[in-house]
Amino acid sequence: MAAKTYTLLDPDRRPYQSATPGALGGYRPARIYGRLDCPAALRAIARGQYVRNRVFFADEQTAVAAGYRPCAVCLPAAYAQWKGSGPFGGGDSARFHPGITQEVASNESQRAPKAMT
Repeated sequence: MAAKTYTLLDPDRRPYQSATPGALGGYRPARIYGRLDCPAALRAIARGQYVRNRVFFADEQTAVAAGYRPCAVCLPAAYAQWKGSGPFGGGDSARFHPGITQEVASNESQRAPKAMT
């Protein structure tokens, strides 16, 4: 009898087989990761949603490296830190959208002030 294996994602979002189950679960479309007992995830699963897009990670470092953000429900401290870390107050936008901070800064500097009438 073969040993049970689990499919996890690596930092490049590629699946791999592991003898150890994932420590964290994630939702692929929104790139959110959280605890396996997260109330929000469990509610979505109970409604029949979420399951097809469920992914698993060995640890938090792997989830973050894969571009996932912490869940606001089950990881509020990590979410608050993530929320305040980006240039727009919503995560690491520069990592998800390379060049966006330079583009915004460039557009802001090119705007002429409106004349008062």
